Amino acid sequence: MPSAPPPGEPAPTDGSLPASALASLPVRPLSFYVHVPFCRVRCGYCDFNTYTADQLGADAGPDAWLRAVHSEIDMAARVLGDQAPAVETVFFGGGTPTLLRPSQLTGVLAHISDRFGLQPDAEVTTEANPETIGPAELDSLIAGGINRLSLGMQSAVPHVLATLDRVHTPGRALELVAMARRAGFGQISLDLIYGTPGERTEDWQTSLDAVCSVHPDHVSAYALVIEPGTAMARKVAHGQIRPVDDDEEADDYLMAEATLAAAGFQNYEVSNWARDSGHRARHNMAYWTGANWWGIGPGAHSHVGGVRWWNLRHPGRYAAALAAGNSAAQAREVLDAETRRVERVLLELRLSDGLPVEVLTATEQQRLSGLAERGLIEIDPDWVRLTLDGRLLADGVIRDLLD
Repeated sequence: MPSAPPPGEPAPTDGSLPASALASLPVRPLSFYVHVPFCRVRCGYCDFNTYTADQLGADAGPDAWLRAVHSEIDMAARVLGDQAPAVETVFFGGGTPTLLRPSQLTGVLAHISDRFGLQPDAEVTTEANPETIGPAELDSLIAGGINRLSLGMQSAVPHVLATLDRVHTPGRALELVAMARRAGFGQISLDLIYGTPGERTEDWQTSLDAVCSVHPDHVSAYALVIEPGTAMARKVAHGQIRPVDDDEEADDYLMAEATLAAAGFQNYEVSNWARDSGHRARHNMAYWTGANWWGIGPGAHSHVGGVRWWNLRHPGRYAAALAAGNSAAQAREVLDAETRRVERVLLELRLSDGLPVEVLTATEQQRLSGLAERGLIEIDPDWVRLTLDGRLLADGVIRDLLD
């Protein structure tokens, strides 16, 4: 959830979409994202649309959120109509979805299934913070149809977790992998952050080794971004902590690639590794390949057929809009063909599958040879893919290609 979405244009109060957007429904996969904005503690680096209990009143708490989410599912069914295909992926993100009762999450899933249907092999993920879940909750989640678990581990080193304001013990996420296996989860992902101020090379290696020791199916590793306005940004401004420089982060990334590759993981997106192609995060692939998705919840973003919209951020305003029978959309953009093409370059070039050369303009294609000579891309001959060096400089490669 970006902290400052573009101003956009007014969104219809009934949530309606142009006929051109609806025409994409039968031919494109459909996903749902459900944003749960509640956290027990707000991490110092977090810039997501999240709230602790003391920041919200009863009209914006979990009960109001749940009523509004169910209302938005009904609105999505009215807007998308009978041409909507069965849903391929559902993702509960946050925030901390597992602060809610498992029955609340699975009840939302059941409502989506009732209104749209789920594909037989649908991927249904919930994020979880390690301190908010145990065997009983895992059993209830999987019994209710949630079949993929994404654990926010971040680090296996106590002082790194403390800097990130994470409250779980270092080994808790690792224990949960075994618990989730016993419960029947066949897809388990662990999230890591590198580049935390004060994190040493040996600390990062400890975290990577810990992940590999429990054999998850998927690993995400993201460089820490110190966002303006966060508690961590204020500590940096006051000289209390020193941010990690780009060269150190590059070394961390190379260490992640070497360690994860040696353990049998395949990098399929710049920051994501999977045990094999069958364990890629299909929900994220839907984003990266321009599928259709409806974002449910405060601040959630959606995209259908070249129309992108985003909901009101505050849970109270979000719930009030839906209680009044209106869409919760704050604003929207109708993307033109060139914007959609550029976004395709931005996203698909990050994938190991690569980008079809034909997506590029003639001028952009002329720039490929220079990038290849610098060892940043490979061309074979109808696709362009980043090399390992190119992954380190992915944003710069894309900028040079599109300039």
